[in-house]
Amino acid sequence: MEIIISNSSGVPIYEQIKEQIKVKIVSNELQAGELLPSIRTLAKDLRCSVITTKNAYEELVKDGYVRNVPSKGFYVAEVNKEVAHEEQLNKIEGLLDSAVTIAKMNNISKKTMNEMLDILYEEEK
Repeated sequence: MEIIISNSSGVPIYEQIKEQIKVKIVSNELQAGELLPSIRTLAKDLRCSVITTKNAYEELVKDGYVRNVPSKGFYVAEVNKEVAHEEQLNKIEGLLDSAVTIAKMNNISKKTMNEMLDILYEEEK
């Protein structure tokens, strides 16, 4: 499972892991019932603390994306994809709202914002 973490993003590593796993579940890259890497294996692969991966998995369990089967591991839960997708859209809307507020306070045009969004969107490919 490919997860990319950034130590300079300002977002806690466990949150980066959690969000990337959520995206993989919502996009069907990870299927319901699929066994996730163990906490230790994921920590080793990502070169981070076991506590960090444990926190990410616990948050995913709390959010209903993953279920913990004692002595067996963590499995992808059956998730309502529409609800999960809507959650992600709401998160994006909040971030865009913050960006627009900052842009307006600094007299940055909508055209410039669209150009920036186009560039950022293309970089992700």
